[in-house]
Amino acid sequence: MITLTAGGVRMAFTDRHAGVSLSPAEVLRLGTRAADAVRRRRRADVARGFGLSPDRVVFLRQVHGADVSHVTGPFLDTPPALDGAWTDRAGLAIAVLVADCAPVLLADPVAGLVGAAHAGRMGIAAGVVSALVAAMEKGGAVPSRMTALIGPAACVLCYEVSVEIREVTAAAVPEAWGTTRRGTPGVDLRAAVAGQLSRSGVGDVRHDGRCTVESADLYSYRREGPTGDFAGYVWRA
Repeated sequence: MITLTAGGVRMAFTDRHAGVSLSPAEVLRLGTRAADAVRRRRRADVARGFGLSPDRVVFLRQVHGADVSHVTGPFLDTPPALDGAWTDRAGLAIAVLVADCAPVLLADPVAGLVGAAHAGRMGIAAGVVSALVAAMEKGGAVPSRMTALIGPAACVLCYEVSVEIREVTAAAVPEAWGTTRRGTPGVDLRAAVAGQLSRSGVGDVRHDGRCTVESADLYSYRREGPTGDFAGYVWRA
C-alpha cells in the first residue's frame, strides 16, 4: 500500500496483496457469498489498516461518467451512479476502485475538503476531473491550494485504442493524444488528468507513476482481462 500525508489529509492506494478483491472467474467459482465476504473485508480490514472506522468509508457505483456529489456518509443501499465525490467530514474516507483507469485524489486541507474521482477514458472525456474540482470549489475549496494525487493507471505506452477513439478522446482533452510503444494510437490518461487539473487551477499535482499494465502488484484489465480492483482512498484525519 502507498500512502501520502499532506496537511492532515491522507491519500492511499492499495494493491493486489491487500487480499480484498476477487476476479469474476473467482466469483463464479466461489459463489456470491465469497464476493460479499470480499466487500466486507474491503470495508473492514483495509479501513482498520488505515486507522479508519469501517463504517466511515464511502464507495461509489462507478459508471464511467462525470457525475459527482457531496457525501456525508456511506450509502446504506445501492449507491447512486457516481464517478466522483467529495466531503467536508473529518474521518470520512472516499474510495474509488480501479484496474487501469486513474484514481484521482484531491484535498484542500485549509478548507477541510477532500474528494476522489474514477477517471477512465470516457469519464475524462466527459470532464469528471474538472467537475470534481468545480464542485469542491463551490463547497469552499480554493483550487490553487489544492493537492492532487494521480494514482497508478495504464500508461500511454500500453493503452492502445483505435484511431477513432483516440481522436474522440483528444478532441475533448488534447493531452489525451498518445502513441503506444508499438507506434499505434494510444490514450494518455495521466497527461489528460494532469491537463484538466491544471486548467482547473489546481496548484500541486503529484503522481504515483506506476503503470497498472506493467506492474504485477496491481490489477489490470488490459493485462489480465476481467480481474479484481485496487483502490484509492482519501480522508481528513
